[in-house]
Amino acid sequence: MQLFIKIITVCLIFLTHSVYASFILIPMDAVTQTNHLKAYGITYWSLQQGNKVKWLLNYEGGSFLLEDNEATRNECKIRGVSFQVISDTQALQILEKISSPSQNMDAITLEKAPKIAVYSPKSKLPWDDAVTLVLTYAEIPFDVIYDEDVLDEKLLLYEWLHLHHEDFTGQYGRFYGAYRRAPWYIEQKKEAEELALKLGYSKVSQEKLAVALNIRDFVVGGGFMFAMCSATDSFDIALAAEGVDICESMFDGDPSEVNYQQKINFNKTFAFKNFKLVRNPAVYEFSSVDMTSKRKIKRTADYFSLQEYSAKWDPVPTMLCQNHTQLIKGFMGQTTSFDRATVKSNILVMGENKTNKEARYIHGVKGKGMFTFYGGHDPEDYQHRVGDLKTELDLHPNSPGYRLILNNVLFPAAKKKKQKT
Repeated sequence: MQLFIKIITVCLIFLTHSVYASFILIPMDAVTQTNHLKAYGITYWSLQQGNKVKWLLNYEGGSFLLEDNEATRNECKIRGVSFQVISDTQALQILEKISSPSQNMDAITLEKAPKIAVYSPKSKLPWDDAVTLVLTYAEIPFDVIYDEDVLDEKLLLYEWLHLHHEDFTGQYGRFYGAYRRAPWYIEQKKEAEELALKLGYSKVSQEKLAVALNIRDFVVGGGFMFAMCSATDSFDIALAAEGVDICESMFDGDPSEVNYQQKINFNKTFAFKNFKLVRNPAVYEFSSVDMTSKRKIKRTADYFSLQEYSAKWDPVPTMLCQNHTQLIKGFMGQTTSFDRATVKSNILVMGENKTNKEARYIHGVKGKGMFTFYGGHDPEDYQHRVGDLKTELDLHPNSPGYRLILNNVLFPAAKKKKQKT
């Protein structure tokens, strides 16, 4: 009799475990999800709690499968994120569908919340940069670091680094022509010069190069770097111009070197090649990499498309391109997009406007690490200008342009998967 009771008890426990839900599915399609951006924050939060997450690539817009518990359900409700509670059987059916060779899908395990650093001047406001804005909105924690921290080897504490809209060439953002008499420009120039002297450099360009080289080493050593707008091409220009004075006297007190264009070394760059530097210091442009002044496209027709990759064979670009739409609204910046002629052949162009021959979203490998460059300033502010009001992301909770940023934030959490050859 006692044996019979034990058998019945075990069966009831098994049936209860099978019938009742044990997973939370966060759908990321266009119809079901009410807040795509905060969904990334929930996923990051779940990882912080020590839970593992499965990122369901190409399944309902790149959905997330989380371990079910009351705390996670409450967080979803508080943050306004749509979710479904599903049973073990339903989860297994989803994973079986995804694993089928006929489906361009995969399930990637996310293991640990990456520690995030945003390279930015401490005086900058959160809405001066799209990444800080969306991290704050999604409630994903990050540390703000700057030149002192980078040169003090503090990048070793992080897995993911974002470069704020910085000028690594020492030309103060090329704002000289329009803003050289503006109080904020004068103050920023003064602060940059004082910081360079404090750190032991006679020129801002020399100090910024040292920072760029440390960031390069961070990536080569296995870190992941994400950069937007002018941080992309100015970073590569600084590396290519190592040991060459490309700054005019209003920037560093002495003239640039004669024929400096011929001394640029494109072998040192991450992503760009054969670009021409803009010599006129009054022009708001760094080089021929940027398409801002060359592109002939109306705002109503300004879109770029994401490439489709094999989830099972190319999980990295597939993760970085997860979205509920393949067509993304274009947006401008100091560096709006990249001239395809200046993009190195080993760089993956994940988002582009083929008609205009411009790359918008690119990815590459450097040493043991990886990097992504994203053109433009703010995915929901078409032509952001100095002094413009901040973007209210409560008005854009399902922004596909901002989703690309958050794909990069979660990417380092992925369990390393042996690449197929």
